[in-house]
Amino acid sequence: MPDAPESGDTTPVDRPGLRRAESARRSPTTGEGVTAIEHQLRAMRSDAEQHIAHARAEFDQANERLKQRTGRDLIVATVIGVGIGAVLIASLIFVKWLFVFFAGAAMVLGVLEFSRALQVAGRRVDVVPQLVMGSTLILSGFFLGAWVHWIATLVAVVVVVVWRLVAQMFAADGRAPIDVIGDVLVATFVQLYVPFLTSAAVILLAQPRGEWWVLAFIILAVAADTGAYVSGLTFGRGGRHPMAPRISPKKTWEGFAGACVAALLSGALLAVFMLQVPWWAGLIFGAVILATATVGDLGESMVKRDLGIKDMSSWLPGHGGVLDRLDSILPSATAALVMFYLLAPLGVS
Repeated sequence: MPDAPESGDTTPVDRPGLRRAESARRSPTTGEGVTAIEHQLRAMRSDAEQHIAHARAEFDQANERLKQRTGRDLIVATVIGVGIGAVLIASLIFVKWLFVFFAGAAMVLGVLEFSRALQVAGRRVDVVPQLVMGSTLILSGFFLGAWVHWIATLVAVVVVVVWRLVAQMFAADGRAPIDVIGDVLVATFVQLYVPFLTSAAVILLAQPRGEWWVLAFIILAVAADTGAYVSGLTFGRGGRHPMAPRISPKKTWEGFAGACVAALLSGALLAVFMLQVPWWAGLIFGAVILATATVGDLGESMVKRDLGIKDMSSWLPGHGGVLDRLDSILPSATAALVMFYLLAPLGVS
């Protein structure tokens, strides 16, 4: 028989039944309470959905206005550009020889889309020898040095030209001699424009601290392009003062002014904090890359206008093709290599 509590003892008796009853009295759950909570949750959900729909509509409208003004999906282009930039920077900073694969992949895609565009325009382009010799140039530039690379370049041009002539002999389709000559010139141009200029960046990469010079000239080209874009969009609406209206009507002198400011400022900062050369050497470096990037951009626009296309391809949403992103970088690679030989000896110890 359980002991009874002594007189004056206030310790509560542990009775499960009493605890359940007390809990029931403290937190009643009625049908009306559940219904009110459900209504409140539905109202909150409906309000959140309306806010999200409103924000999405405003975002779509803003993005559409940007697309009308720039001709590009800026959001998609930014995401893809940041992703590619992250891979490129990681390859250069952590394991620089990985950039050889990055450059090789860019070369292959560039040759493929350029060859396809030329074939659509009626030119005969032999893709296989272009890719094989282009890969040879990339590898020779990194492993064999600049002087051997010049011999490899001469061999590459000879191979693609002879291949085209032999292929035309076996075709026997009555192609006019002037068209055959045009095909030979196109074969040479493809090899020099994409693989050779890409290999210049690989030669620069192989130099002492070359990875920083590669990263610097790419940053300068991107900075010039971004500065031109922002300045042209802000001050050159409607193409107030076009640079070359017959080649690229959207490129304005207002945009070029922004590119100048961005390239020179970036060059000075990169010289001091990355390349370890005097700041004035950075101004020279920035000015040279600005010039080659601008010429490369206008040159590719002229090629596309001659081919009657807007973009080389649609492989990069928001950007167009690979060559549409490399148009300013490819010619800048050779200029950056020359600047390395001239400015690197000025390095600050």
